[in-house]
Amino acid sequence: MSVRIDETDRKILIEMQRDASQSLDDIARAVGSSKTPVWNRIRKMKEAGIIGQQTVVLDPEALGFEACFFVLIRTSEHEAEWQKDFLRAIRARPEVLEAHRLAGDIDYILKVRVRNARAYDKFYQALISEVRVHNVTALLSMEEIKSTTMLPLEA
Repeated sequence: MSVRIDETDRKILIEMQRDASQSLDDIARAVGSSKTPVWNRIRKMKEAGIIGQQTVVLDPEALGFEACFFVLIRTSEHEAEWQKDFLRAIRARPEVLEAHRLAGDIDYILKVRVRNARAYDKFYQALISEVRVHNVTALLSMEEIKSTTMLPLEA
């Protein structure tokens, strides 16, 4: 479902992406409106699915999750049952922050956050015990240069 948003909606979304914990008064002030119309717009955007779950962004390294791996998976299995088992397995693993099915030589890429290499190996062993994969390549991120959830709404 495509929902049309106007410039005020866009400003509200930019403010909420920047800091969703700010008060309704602060958002209204930032977008040049009053509280009730802003609240109504936010409610409508939530109902339309534009605004989803609101969460807190945590610092993984501050919490001891120092290793980020990008896991490239190739499979020779393309049956629906294998895919169902694979999706169930990765959705059940809290270490998997993102999972994408790809076009090209690699079938899937996972972003996996763990405390260290030993923890990654435990994740890997558990995954391959649940589903058969043809090839797995793990790439350790040496440095996170940019990470954001903010969409470029100002365009």
